[in-house]
Amino acid sequence: MVKSTDSDRLDRIFGALADPSRRRIVATLAEGGSSSVGSAAAGLTLSPAGVTKHVRVLEDAGIVSRRLDGRRHVLSLEADRLLLAEDWIDRYRTVWTQSLDRLAELAEELEHADTPEGGDR
Repeated sequence: MVKSTDSDRLDRIFGALADPSRRRIVATLAEGGSSSVGSAAAGLTLSPAGVTKHVRVLEDAGIVSRRLDGRRHVLSLEADRLLLAEDWIDRYRTVWTQSLDRLAELAEELEHADTPEGGDR
């Protein structure tokens, strides 16, 4: 069972990843490692204030960290934080896979029952 604190963390992680601009920032950091805020947000049509708000949401979720390098704000991906979401998804992946496997078996049974070889016609 997911603990309350884990549940709160999952809420923040999934909430942060719900926005395409934030997912783009995460993807940029995943591909290139640490990056300035400006570089991580390159290609997004956001104001600097908008980028800052998105970065804060990612920081609050623990997905990215920020450090100062002189006057530059450098972001780093905290990939281990995403493991909590991955574990949650994996737990349900088993359920989904079993359900889909059973559905495929039933579809095959129905297909064979409707053919002359199945003996029903």
